[in-house]
Amino acid sequence: MRGRGFTFQVLHGWNVSTPATAVVARQGGELVSVTRFPLLKAYDPAKFAAVATELDRVAAQLAKKAGSSLADKETITVAGRKIRAYSYGNKRIGFVLDGRREYQLLCVNAGDGCDLLFHSFTLS
Repeated sequence: MRGRGFTFQVLHGWNVSTPATAVVARQGGELVSVTRFPLLKAYDPAKFAAVATELDRVAAQLAKKAGSSLADKETITVAGRKIRAYSYGNKRIGFVLDGRREYQLLCVNAGDGCDLLFHSFTLS
């Protein structure tokens, strides 16, 4: 799948839609998506630790809003860069920062589809 500034793969047979700033793929009750957001300031990878602290706070708020708490938070590599990824309830979310853009990787009940999203996501 191709979105503005990114690509990723989805499992065969998933239905894909492309709202203005996202690409969404669904199959039954499973969903994976990538949404692109602008950042007010350009991201500086040298400040990853400070950014990770802020992302941890944001992810905890998202989990609380969903009636859950963070089950997992980790630093992983996606698209050749360090990112923060979180799990709560039936969701997994990751934040890829690039210059003045944020790419939010989201999975809901997605198992193998989620693994494929996180492993195949690239910036273009």
